[in-house]
Amino acid sequence: MKEFPGCTGLILNEPLLWERGRKGRRGMSLPKSDIATARLDQELVGDPPGFPDLSEVEVVRHYTRLSQWNFGVDSGMYPLGSCTMKYNPKINEKQAARPGFAASHPLMPGHMSQGALRLIFELERLLAVITGMDAVSVQPAAGAQGELAGMLIIFAHHKGKGERRTRIIVPDTAHGTNPASAALCGFQPLHVKSNEQGILSLEAIAAVMDEDVAGIMITNPNTLGLFEENIREIAEIVHSKGGLVYCDGANMNAVMGIVSASDMGIDIQHLNLHKTFSTPHGGGGPGSGPICVRNHLEPLLPVPRVVRDKDGYRLSEDFPESIGRLHAFYGNFGVMVRAYSYILSMGSELRQASRLAVLNANYIKEKLKGVLHLPYDRPCMHECVFSDKFQREQKVTTLDIAKRLMDYGFHPPTIYFPLVVSGAIMIEPTETESKEDLDLFIDALKAIADEANGNPQLLHDAPTRCKVRRMDEVEAARHPCLSG
Repeated sequence: MKEFPGCTGLILNEPLLWERGRKGRRGMSLPKSDIATARLDQELVGDPPGFPDLSEVEVVRHYTRLSQWNFGVDSGMYPLGSCTMKYNPKINEKQAARPGFAASHPLMPGHMSQGALRLIFELERLLAVITGMDAVSVQPAAGAQGELAGMLIIFAHHKGKGERRTRIIVPDTAHGTNPASAALCGFQPLHVKSNEQGILSLEAIAAVMDEDVAGIMITNPNTLGLFEENIREIAEIVHSKGGLVYCDGANMNAVMGIVSASDMGIDIQHLNLHKTFSTPHGGGGPGSGPICVRNHLEPLLPVPRVVRDKDGYRLSEDFPESIGRLHAFYGNFGVMVRAYSYILSMGSELRQASRLAVLNANYIKEKLKGVLHLPYDRPCMHECVFSDKFQREQKVTTLDIAKRLMDYGFHPPTIYFPLVVSGAIMIEPTETESKEDLDLFIDALKAIADEANGNPQLLHDAPTRCKVRRMDEVEAARHPCLSG
């Protein structure tokens, strides 16, 4: 019998620090001051902050208990589809924590920041090699800002040619933020449906591509985990009408060092260093969304840019065609250090990481085929998409399945996305999970499918082993409590 990681145990509640604190308690011992006290003008100082008085052990226990409520990739499998929540080697954390990097201030003069500037310069060139593109800027602070940079570049490109195009093609298998990024730049998203194979057809693109369309935002591999195998021909159609091809690179973990974006006809691609290149993400950040371009678009990259001359490395704004500055200073530097360390430590093994990510996803797909409904039964890339179609007869939904997985000790995968699949269950195992852990996950879903047939109430009541039971989602939506 399989032993699943999910179990019950002693999980302690924890009040707010203000509730726990008592006047007079201290968490440290300070020497007596040998400096005479001087009263400050109360009008300048105001009332003191109401911080709680706590002992050292109270502080330690408070944060330790809070940490025990968390589930992260260091705790177990985190199969969020389209997010690449893979284990991140701790050696890269060590490099990012080096005092010379961690304590560096963005306002330091260039001659005191040569190491940081060199790292940015070299990282951009490494990313260009990995993607097959010509130039890179790591300034964008997140994936969505990378998308925005791509759209700004497309806008600037057409403006430089004296054109004002108004529409952008956005497939239904593109990432969810793509339409918003296009709209922020004044483009109207032009939605195109994928075909019965889950990919874009040439006919669908040719039918909408005209001289008013500025380009296409395509995610490859797409959000169904499928490779857009018509990408070269699609690029030719878009280019024939003067448009540009932007590729959302959030799913780069499937194709690192294997697929060349430029060979596919892509003009612009953003990356997510916090997904693909070893920075833990979730909870809002930090992130990094470098933008990669072909040679003819390099003058449009955001400024400042790191350049090298006889005196070393420096930031330059001498790029008159640039779309301008996207971010204060130069992005989230700690994320860049982790990515640089990851790339140097992995080398050509980056390809193997992608191969294993694809292998793991196809292994799950084949093992669960027939247990869960598989809307597109064909080889996938780094993630596979199922649905709750087989369980609906028992009135068991995707949400029920996800909640029950928590009782088995697994973080649920992405659910109800992509929208092209009703009741979607989107699983991305990543390359960092072993076969044994994949088998446990697969067996858990098989057991849940059996429960759906034999005792569906178990799923309706789930989770039962977690610290917090299932919320009333209808009540929460209608009457949200926002005050804590």
